[in-house]
Amino acid sequence: DFMQASWDVEEIQAKGIQHLASFVKDKNAFPCLLKCTEVITRAMKTHTDSLELQVEGCTLLLEILTQALEQGVLMALDEGVASCLLHTVRKHCENEEFLSSLCTLLMMVSASEVAAENLRKVGIIPDLLSILRHFLRNDKICFSCCAVLWSLAVSENNGDQAVLASAVPVTCAVLQKHLQNGAVAESACSALWALALQGCVTDSDCEPTAALLLDALRMNPERAVLVRNGCLALASLVRLSETAALAILLDSKGSGIELIKDEYHLHFDEPGVAGALCLLMNEMVQYDEVLLDMRSQKMEKLLSEIKLQFPFS
Repeated sequence: DFMQASWDVEEIQAKGIQHLASFVKDKNAFPCLLKCTEVITRAMKTHTDSLELQVEGCTLLLEILTQALEQGVLMALDEGVASCLLHTVRKHCENEEFLSSLCTLLMMVSASEVAAENLRKVGIIPDLLSILRHFLRNDKICFSCCAVLWSLAVSENNGDQAVLASAVPVTCAVLQKHLQNGAVAESACSALWALALQGCVTDSDCEPTAALLLDALRMNPERAVLVRNGCLALASLVRLSETAALAILLDSKGSGIELIKDEYHLHFDEPGVAGALCLLMNEMVQYDEVLLDMRSQKMEKLLSEIKLQFPFS
């Protein structure tokens, strides 16, 4: 009430946020703090020029969201809150340290389907792409932004085809830059999967994107989630174009089929990985030329192994 009575007084908003922050460690205060998110974002939007207030507000929201996720509570922030966050992103788009925290906040918010939809509605995708282009070397920002892109692109009622298509080269640039960083590569592979699933990858981009995904699998073979999502992304590319299937067969760095076999044997007890590999192979055998090559490389043997390992799946 104290904050709502004086929106225009920066000092009151700052003191209010600081006082609310003092309750973060009190588990009994959590239900009340959950109701304060709109007040905090309103204060941030009203005083966008104050970087200190932005930082404190963002930090407090991160604390609240972290507790919410730990307790299994998804915060479906409304369109007004999404708009506030976008406003803050645009106002401080050059401040790398603050953006790093803010993008983490956006990633946590987008875990809710409703919140992700609201972020998409207010038009945050071009801003995310701009941030990625400017801070391509920052692994924390890249990880968060790719995770947000995945949440926004995976929505079935997505109408931003042209905007999403512009995300493909940027996401590929992130993956290329951070191939050896497992967490970022995993996040980028997930985003590419969602983008390919939406049909946003052009025919001419299918081959280089497939080659890049194979590189990610080679560089991070131990990460089951990356392998699964990388294979799902490849399956979506193969569905879009035969050139992607041929790129897997004829990759200059070694046979993609052998790589698939190696990945399965490394994760033979992971049903998610096996399912993704089967989906990829199912897409590849739709092309006669590819089918012949897969037969010559004895893929039946691998399929039989998978069938024995997961007889009821």
